Amino acid sequence: MKWVTIVLSIALVWFQYSLWFGKGSWGHSDELKEQLAVQEEKNQTLILRNNFLAAEVDDLANGQEAISEIARVELGYVQDGETYYRFIERSR
Repeated sequence: MKWVTIVLSIALVWFQYSLWFGKGSWGHSDELKEQLAVQEEKNQTLILRNNFLAAEVDDLANGQEAISEIARVELGYVQDGETYYRFIERSR
């Protein structure tokens, strides 16, 4: 009977150790919740970026204004009948 008590006591201590300090413990669970919150914030940022890019692709596919704007800004495109003025600030 004495040996059974000792074996059950050791088993109880072992399971308690796993509960408090092992993988899947209370502390480990809190750490995983914090990591989850950080990852969800990163995902939200990426979702916003993807939505912006999807809207830009849709605008480029369906609208001429976006194509015209990109041509003007990046390539210096000037349409017929327009006069292009460039303002350069003087260095002081």
